[in-house]
Amino acid sequence: MAFDFKKEYKEFYMPPKKPVIVDVPEMRYIAVSGKGDPNEEDGEYKQAVGVLYAVAYTLKMSYKTDHRIDGFYEYVVPPLEGLWKQDGSESIDYSRKDGFEWVAMIRLPEFITKADFEWAVETATKKKKLDCSMAEYLTLNEGLCVQMMHIGSYDDELASVEMMERFLEEQGYVNDIGEERQHHEIYLSDPRKTEADKLKTVIRHPIRKS
Repeated sequence: MAFDFKKEYKEFYMPPKKPVIVDVPEMRYIAVSGKGDPNEEDGEYKQAVGVLYAVAYTLKMSYKTDHRIDGFYEYVVPPLEGLWKQDGSESIDYSRKDGFEWVAMIRLPEFITKADFEWAVETATKKKKLDCSMAEYLTLNEGLCVQMMHIGSYDDELASVEMMERFLEEQGYVNDIGEERQHHEIYLSDPRKTEADKLKTVIRHPIRKS
């Protein structure tokens, strides 16, 4: 049975539909940074996602190649994630999607080294005939956060964010969103196959004591 991060780490991928506080450990990702509307046809964001999956599946299937990764075990590619900000603001205005600055990400298993990542970028570029050089090996240590499961359209996330804000105030915390710590989303549904009102998205915000 292939290792599934969503099932093994439910605390981080399957929160309840109400806010909870979680301490997120250091994780490593394949990441591509960019700007603009994620819904733009053939836009920067969709190209970035294509690069992420090309590198991710090259690593996942590496055991069928001559490249050997120490400690490798078969696993399910983790879900797509994203860090989002807008003009340096703490809040997100969903009516101005062209103003987004984002980092699209897919988590890496702990055994994937920087050298393995670089091999995958080079291999994916050659085999997929896709320039994957924009991909980065990102280490993220989020620490103390509030998160919850949002059910529904991405444009309706503000209701969940406001619920998280009220919860933080009751618990004696405040948001700690800034240049270093950002609005984080984990996409558990495929929007191409799922109705908007049934989409499952983990929303995560960095926090600190008030």
